[in-house]
Amino acid sequence: MNMLIRGGTVIDPGQFHGLGDVFIRAGKIEAIGEHLSIAESDMVELTIIDAQGLVVAPGFVDLHAHLREPGFEHKETIETGASSAVAGGFTSVCCMPNTSPVNDNQAVTEFILSRAKQAGKANIFPIGAITKGSEGVELAEIGDLFAAGCVAISDDGRPVMNSQVMRRAMEYAQAFDLPVVDHCECLHLSDGGCMNEGFVSTELGMPGIPNASEDVMVARNIALAELTGARLHLAHLSTAGSVRLTRQAKANGIPVTAEVCPHHFSLTDEAARDFHANAKMSPPLRSAADVEALKEGLADDTIDTIATDHAPHAIQEKQMEFDKAPFGIVGFETAFPLTMALVEEGVLSLERAIEKLTSAPARAFSLKKGTLAVGSDADVVLLDPSHSWVIDPTQFHSKSQNTPFTGWNVKGKVIKTIVAGTIVYGSD
Repeated sequence: MNMLIRGGTVIDPGQFHGLGDVFIRAGKIEAIGEHLSIAESDMVELTIIDAQGLVVAPGFVDLHAHLREPGFEHKETIETGASSAVAGGFTSVCCMPNTSPVNDNQAVTEFILSRAKQAGKANIFPIGAITKGSEGVELAEIGDLFAAGCVAISDDGRPVMNSQVMRRAMEYAQAFDLPVVDHCECLHLSDGGCMNEGFVSTELGMPGIPNASEDVMVARNIALAELTGARLHLAHLSTAGSVRLTRQAKANGIPVTAEVCPHHFSLTDEAARDFHANAKMSPPLRSAADVEALKEGLADDTIDTIATDHAPHAIQEKQMEFDKAPFGIVGFETAFPLTMALVEEGVLSLERAIEKLTSAPARAFSLKKGTLAVGSDADVVLLDPSHSWVIDPTQFHSKSQNTPFTGWNVKGKVIKTIVAGTIVYGSD
């Protein structure tokens, strides 16, 4: 079936920005431009979408999400996670390996890809574990993971503390040109902490996690990337120190990319004052000064991409005491409006905001996504940047509702999501 998206403001970062049409044939972008003429032969079974007043952009690409399956289906499944993703405009999702069993072998990777195909919504790209069982001791079979379809390696949530193991992982990954993703946290410095170490944690009497727990691991990983030449991707930066270190690494020509999550540039540790565990995440919400540094990092491209770190948990798990509840929040369906707040604030233009959700993450992991170039997969999102709405987690497509943004009045709505030329979210 062919599709014509007509009359929208088309934003394909760095390629096209203006009023125009997008023509899709057989799941691929066939043409893009103003007032496209469609051949009579293509008019058969042609779906026409009126995009007047909307932005037409490449489908979003998320480099960091937790889909929980296999092993934690009470939190999320690949099917519900994919449904949540496309509702948030994400047509491609890279899923972390901290499942049960851990995605440290071909069988688990193949299972994830099979379940994703059954779900038939977002494109799912597995990230394989760096070490067996993500225990940080023995390297996983990185070549096998690559052959099975993994697009990066990470022990996310369980940082590789042994620097020699991390060095070897980078050396092996380089042979396959795989990015190495690290959750930058020194467990010795963060041990027992449940929120940012600072004035708020002291006032609440809660054990804190200092900025240094992130900064020292960012510095170590950058040093190892310089030593090995491997592609390093720094997950969910949250501190001013991390931004400064990343900026210097890029200036020195070290192959490093970095991401930030919407919650880290939208909230500070003040959000944890009521002890609500939906404000508990890892790394934790930091200070106002850190938030400003993250915004500066986005503005000057020190931080390449915006990722969700979508981390669903069951309601009862987040109802535990703050220090005992698990870290993490859901993120797919709030990412776009929170990013739009940066546009409203003047931190990013709309085109650059879309770039950090599309072509930039695709480049970071060498994915053939995030573009409306002719011949590319027709993964498209239709957006209404001015649409105001109230965040209500009971309406989420995710299986979980753990968000600190309940009741927020936001601007920016995903209207329709298309994957390979098929509408997967939004009515016809």
